[in-house]
Amino acid sequence: MKVKVIPVLEDNYMYLVIEEHTREAVAVDVAVPKRLLEIVGREGVSLTTVLTTHHHWDHARGNMELARLLPGLVVLGADERICALTRRLAHGEELRFGAIHVRCLLTPGHTSGHMSYFLWEDECLDPPAVFSGDALSVAGCGSRLETTAQQMYQSLVETLGTLPPETKRDEDDMPTVPSTLGEELLYNPFLRVAEEPVCKFTGKVAPAEVLEVLCKERASFEQAAEPLQPQARALLALQWGLLSMPRPK
Repeated sequence: MKVKVIPVLEDNYMYLVIEEHTREAVAVDVAVPKRLLEIVGREGVSLTTVLTTHHHWDHARGNMELARLLPGLVVLGADERICALTRRLAHGEELRFGAIHVRCLLTPGHTSGHMSYFLWEDECLDPPAVFSGDALSVAGCGSRLETTAQQMYQSLVETLGTLPPETKRDEDDMPTVPSTLGEELLYNPFLRVAEEPVCKFTGKVAPAEVLEVLCKERASFEQAAEPLQPQARALLALQWGLLSMPRPK
């Protein structure tokens, strides 16, 4: 199993997972389809399936165009709001792409229909990988938008937190800090909500209440940061392909 990590939209990633024997490829969270297709062509693989973690535009906006460019493409996810969705997945469902197994893990919190994907390969010594979208990030997690703190706690600690500690959250060319689940369990406060120092910081004891305080503290910190000026936002939108250059007359 080969994973190509594709940075997009300033702080997001798309992924291309390649089954090296069959040369079949699966994409995760397609935001910029033309960039993805450039890498598909460079790798000489056949893209058959898209796995989408959740419906937000920075993870799913490319599905529609990609489906138009690749007739027959299968787009999978757990939320009916996902663009170009062809089939809705269920928690615990397992998929197979050649030797690659995919276990679908419903991880609500950031959104109610957020799905994470746990991948491993038969007879392979390499550790498994999890694609967790905005449910879990390096030393953090996505904002809780559509569910309760209890549901988010269950997603982070009882679902993702119980995967094998050697599970990777990055691959070959990740341009940020590498991470495994074992490392996240050591320093990610959102996975350490039952530990005494984190409880003491929040003044709470129940794990879900600790998590809720952490989320509020982070939101306050983010609101205090200086927002991008309109000109900077427009420039980023242009760089990300969200705006079209005017055609010469």
